[in-house]
Amino acid sequence: MAEETRTLADLKSAVTTAAPVREPKRDKQGRSYATGKRKNAVARVWIKPGKGKITVNTREVEKYFARPVLRMLITQPFVACNRLNEFDVVCNVVGGGLSGQAGALRHGISKALTYYEPALRPVLKSGGFLTRDSRIVERKKFGRKKARRSFQFSKR
Repeated sequence: MAEETRTLADLKSAVTTAAPVREPKRDKQGRSYATGKRKNAVARVWIKPGKGKITVNTREVEKYFARPVLRMLITQPFVACNRLNEFDVVCNVVGGGLSGQAGALRHGISKALTYYEPALRPVLKSGGFLTRDSRIVERKKFGRKKARRSFQFSKR
């Protein structure tokens, strides 16, 4: 049989597993890559140290995302970890609408930040930036007008 631990101190000394130390993931150009998803949108994101320039599908972020709310959504991960205007972002976004694409970009930026600087993970995790929002459009069912909407009932 296994040895029995009799005191709490023995138990604490037996269990000494530390959290794994994460290494930064960077390519030869010093960039970190991550994929973000939201609804039907997928964003491929590269970040590198710079002046805070964000490029979406070879266009500036102000031209691609005209609404200020969407631009604010994109910069939330940088604001949460006090890294605003320290990283340049280059991304390709496909699928979905503008709101879904902005959410996918935010998710991708958050993941890329954790790959570039693993110490930022607890801040981004507690802010909810690393969780993929899994809500998607419900499919249309047969015999229904939309996903749940029935045809109007008429007695006569």
